[in-house]
Amino acid sequence: MKRLGKVLHLSSNKNLILKTRLNLKPQTTVLDSQLTPVGKIIDVFGPVVDPYVSIKPSVKDPKKYVGRILYLMN
Repeated sequence: MKRLGKVLHLSSNKNLILKTRLNLKPQTTVLDSQLTPVGKIIDVFGPVVDPYVSIKPSVKDPKKYVGRILYLMN
């Protein structure tokens, strides 16, 4: 597993926003520490060196993931 980053907040359109240092592609599945799928990356934006990632959640209560670390499979 690769550490993606810590969820900063839930956007107004209910997407999870986090900052990462990884080079990512949209539609990549994101997991929590229990390997449960949380959602898919829908956008990568901001500076190339330290981009932000927008994740479309597939879970019922995405707000509970704010402040948590999310991961990618290798």
